[in-house]
Amino acid sequence: MIGSVVIVGASLAGMNAAHTLRRDGFDGTITVIDADPNTPYDRPPLSKQVLAGVWDVDRIILPAAREDLGIDYRLGRRAMGLDRIDRFVRLDGGERIGYDGLVIATGAAARWLPGAPMLEGVHVLRTLDDCLVLREQLDEQPERVVVIGAGFIGAEVAAVCRGRGIEVTLLEAAAAPLERALGSEMGMVMAGLHRDHGVDLRLGVGVDGLEGTDRVAAVRLSDGSRIEASVVLVGIGVSPNTGWVEGSGLNVDNGIVTDETLAAAPGVVAAGDIARWPSARYGELLRVEHWETAIQMGEAAARRLLADHDETEPVTFDPVPWFWSDQYDVKIQLAGRSGAGDDVEVVIGTTDERRFVALYGRAGRVVGVLGMNRPRHVMQLRSLLTEPTEWAEGLARARKLA
Repeated sequence: MIGSVVIVGASLAGMNAAHTLRRDGFDGTITVIDADPNTPYDRPPLSKQVLAGVWDVDRIILPAAREDLGIDYRLGRRAMGLDRIDRFVRLDGGERIGYDGLVIATGAAARWLPGAPMLEGVHVLRTLDDCLVLREQLDEQPERVVVIGAGFIGAEVAAVCRGRGIEVTLLEAAAAPLERALGSEMGMVMAGLHRDHGVDLRLGVGVDGLEGTDRVAAVRLSDGSRIEASVVLVGIGVSPNTGWVEGSGLNVDNGIVTDETLAAAPGVVAAGDIARWPSARYGELLRVEHWETAIQMGEAAARRLLADHDETEPVTFDPVPWFWSDQYDVKIQLAGRSGAGDDVEVVIGTTDERRFVALYGRAGRVVGVLGMNRPRHVMQLRSLLTEPTEWAEGLARARKLA
């Protein structure tokens, strides 16, 4: 019998779990714990509309946080430990909150540049407070911003800076932006997009260190060069927030490992950026840091808890990953699980116009669909990923849409 659910993490996944519990008839106690003191909010706009100053903070409050769901919020409180035997979460200050069902949705934290000092003007971008501090410094129109890491967050921040008329240097250790996810060919398309908008893009170069006393003054590169800057963004990825469950007996390995139904242990489920689950579709453990996946996982995790209560058969979680990014006047959409070693073929449009669709193939079947400013075609071709589709068949079906 489930009378109380504790959700650790007021993230998109965590709040969608709370909403699903109430929508599906759970009338017990729901407690939501999060170290962030702000009303639960959506993260993707932090590196785009909120950072650009075109959206107010109120606009990104999560819909579930606006509803009267009867939640006992513990915001600004940090989970410090988990006891699965006696079923309680220990908070900072020593308070213990018991549960019958637990949803772990603590997400991930931005990585800091290894060995770098904590200087004024050096930022990561993961939380609303991170965004507001960085936005305030961009409002001062610095002469140059250096962005370390040309992943989606770094690329979006570079685009926002150029939109504000700020000079930007974008650094990437790989040979092309997003090379691991998109491969070198599509990575170079991304490189051209930023260079055409005036970004000083440096590829294949690492960062040796930061210079400055109290405030950052320059970034020192592995090729011996030096870039002066008073504002630096470190965008080199994230690490799952799993430290608080150490010693709990959960399987922690680049996230919290669950079964195919998102159960991590009896009465415990995980959802969002922190969860790593076995995908039969891709034949591997997946941890996906995507907005739509977080929504789906929050719902699935809540229903997994209720399945135990209702004694119904748990449902396998195995969706097709889906992601998008807005940079300059380009909408980038990616469905599936593409990688650097995949076959890549443009099937609609041309990369020169940056209005195209490309398919990714691996082991003889379609595994990904990438589009730039082709939302209708990308949505149509997502169907190639729901069931196994042979590479030749996928190419033929895609070309009929051209």
